[in-house]
Amino acid sequence: MYQYHTYSNYELKPMTIIHGHDGVVISGYESICREIEKRAKGKKRCIVICDLYPGVSKERIAEGLSMLRPSLTIFSDNALYSYEKLDDIFRDYLSDDRVFAYMTSKNIEACFDKRIQYELKKQINNTENGVILVIGIGASLISNSDILIYFDLNRWECQLRYRAGRTNWLANNPGDPSLAKIKRGFFIEWRLADKHKDKLFPKMDFIVDTNDEFFPKMIPMDAFFDAMEEVSHKPFRMEPYFDPGVWGGQWMKHVCGLPSEEKNYAWSFDGVPEENCINLKFGDDYVSLPMMDMTLTAPKPFLGVKVLARFGREFPIRFDFLDTMDGQNLSLQVHPLTEYIQKTFGMHYTQDESYYILDAKEDASVYIGLKEGANKEEMRKDLEMAQRGVIAFPVEKYVNKVPVKKHDHILIPAGTVHCSGADTMVLEISATPYIFTFKLWDWGRLGLDGLPRPIHIEHGINNIQFDRTTEWVMDNLINQVRVLEEHDDFRKEHTGLHNLEFIETVRYTTSSSCDIEMGDSMHVCNLVDGKAAAIESLDGSFEPLIVHFAETFIVPSSVRRYRLRASEGEVKLITAYVRC
Repeated sequence: MYQYHTYSNYELKPMTIIHGHDGVVISGYESICREIEKRAKGKKRCIVICDLYPGVSKERIAEGLSMLRPSLTIFSDNALYSYEKLDDIFRDYLSDDRVFAYMTSKNIEACFDKRIQYELKKQINNTENGVILVIGIGASLISNSDILIYFDLNRWECQLRYRAGRTNWLANNPGDPSLAKIKRGFFIEWRLADKHKDKLFPKMDFIVDTNDEFFPKMIPMDAFFDAMEEVSHKPFRMEPYFDPGVWGGQWMKHVCGLPSEEKNYAWSFDGVPEENCINLKFGDDYVSLPMMDMTLTAPKPFLGVKVLARFGREFPIRFDFLDTMDGQNLSLQVHPLTEYIQKTFGMHYTQDESYYILDAKEDASVYIGLKEGANKEEMRKDLEMAQRGVIAFPVEKYVNKVPVKKHDHILIPAGTVHCSGADTMVLEISATPYIFTFKLWDWGRLGLDGLPRPIHIEHGINNIQFDRTTEWVMDNLINQVRVLEEHDDFRKEHTGLHNLEFIETVRYTTSSSCDIEMGDSMHVCNLVDGKAAAIESLDGSFEPLIVHFAETFIVPSSVRRYRLRASEGEVKLITAYVRC
């Protein structure tokens, strides 16, 4: 049996300390109500707007704030168009596909009936005394506020609530599969909500962490903005999340110290600001807020001016884990070319990626690129027959199977057929639009929900680059490592990515310390070998961040230079940044 090497120090709930606002966290509905009452004191009438992110329960908030004894409570959802009309409004963005749709360009205002909004506003104007609560997504569109509170939620928790049966905001769909709910969230609701939240930030009085919907935590906006400013100038970690999958393995369970009752863990997301939350510690308490909030409110110091100019307020790099150790092969897949994803799905850029091998068994391999002479029409025919269950797709007739070992780096520009084989532990370094994977063949298996996993042969065939065959793959995509600098106990190596991809990766190896220059991009980093290391400031502007084996962290662009110091023995750090 394979012996998993673990230091038992992977931190599952990292905290980022915020200075200057100790004791600012207001925890629980009783304390939140007391704070609102304090703010409302002396007012004959006080309009409290409670605007929400999709997935937050308006009923739970109304119940929690009932201690205010409101003279009027209005739910913004009452002003929504009917579900049938909302389907019509967004029909051009949604599709019959289980996974893919088109990114909406609409704003949240398109969801509301202005006549009903007007009637609700009249009710508010006719109520002359007491606390008036307006609760719901888009609540701030119903009325001006005396106190504006935003109830936030990270997207991973939102997805867990979908799985538990919660409906989408703009649909009455409790029985829909979670894939369908996530699709509506990803392409429609989260886009509307982020644009709306972005406009509200300057107007908010408080922001609330609702990841525990029975025990929310609130902070005032001066503490929030100071926290965003501080974090955008120092290295930090986000809170990772882990999820099982049909092909999942056992490595993360052992190395990351995860609960043993799960059969496997397939994915981990530890470096995706659009998905992960950050735990902001104010004195003895903390709040968990979406990392996307910093991308929206502090983009220049966080991303860097050139990255912001190229991608807007989106974080374009993603680090995640794919664990097949004692598991199964991933699905055979391909990612769309840039022109295809722009034309078909309205995305600005595509999912170029790479596999950095964190660990592997002796006979591990990845599938990458096509064999010489692979015929497009024959491959299409065999994929279609396999999808109908007539044959098992003959993968090795068409696709190269390449042996891999620890610290190999496999580059995967969009359009390249690929998948990780069983018994590999992959740190996937990629561009962010992760949802756009065209599965070609899934080895004839069902997903954890008992349903066949979505297959997209037509999309895939339209994007496979059939000239990326064995010789080209070996010359361009397998371990394209070159030493940039080396002396004594220090080595700096360029490991990727391919020149078709916008991400660069550099690996640093040291048993003492080395200084790292950043250029004009933020860095996403992972300690790919060694027990622990310190990430230090060269000018004392931030306290050292201690990182452990396999932990991902981000260094904002504003840091400019930082020092990697090995804590015990040799360490290896992989860094990724935008090629500017």
